[in-house]
Amino acid sequence: MRIALAQLRSGEDVGTNLSTIAGLVEDAAGRGAEMVVLPEYATYLKKAVDGTFPQVAEPLDGPVCSELARLAAVHGVAVVAGVLEACDVPGRAHNTLVVHGADGRQLASYRKIHLFDAQGHAESRFIEAATTAEPVVFDAGGLRFGLLTCYDLRFPELARTLADAGAQVLLSCAAWVPGEHKLRQWQALSAARAIENGVYVVGSCQAEPISIGHSLVVDPMGATVAELGTDPSCAVVEVLPERITAVRQRFPVATQRRLPAPE
Repeated sequence: MRIALAQLRSGEDVGTNLSTIAGLVEDAAGRGAEMVVLPEYATYLKKAVDGTFPQVAEPLDGPVCSELARLAAVHGVAVVAGVLEACDVPGRAHNTLVVHGADGRQLASYRKIHLFDAQGHAESRFIEAATTAEPVVFDAGGLRFGLLTCYDLRFPELARTLADAGAQVLLSCAAWVPGEHKLRQWQALSAARAIENGVYVVGSCQAEPISIGHSLVVDPMGATVAELGTDPSCAVVEVLPERITAVRQRFPVATQRRLPAPE
């Protein structure tokens, strides 16, 4: 399956962000992509999460997701994007990944479980975490995908749960905040999640300066297949099911585990 790694520099104008996304989806489809993976907060982003984030949040059948669905259907590609979903709690929103298939139909949505209350940030002041820590997987193009959002990458049990649910590719959508060793951590954690689960990790990240850029694809052996720089860009990478099968046969860790999963 050919997957486009789409790196954005999203801002505070939702319409402008959607126009940029439209151009990326069209370009990726023209290059043979079957899926386009956009970052966390693809449709609205500013330096710090504040009260404006809930103000622009919408239901998943609102104008923003309707446009994402239209783009998917018009270009015949699956589109994965981070959006702000309206929440029942006043003054709060959900940080949600939404997936539309090549026919525009919504395949999956995932509300971020682990909020970024770290490094001086407090995402939980305005974002409501998922109420249940259920893994979200979906099928497309003969593969099963699992969804992660940014800080989730630091929690290996979530990636393992997704792999146990059959995920062969982890889609890790992020706005990875800059800081000491943060680029190295992004690269190392992406490789670790790939190696320990025998999966591809497709990490789509926001561009500098709010985030670090360096969107990447890591294969099940931990090899970097593609990595972007710090500016908005797009790369189309082929994900190979036979590579996943071969690595899992060489390192059958899923069947060799001896410690039980935590209750």
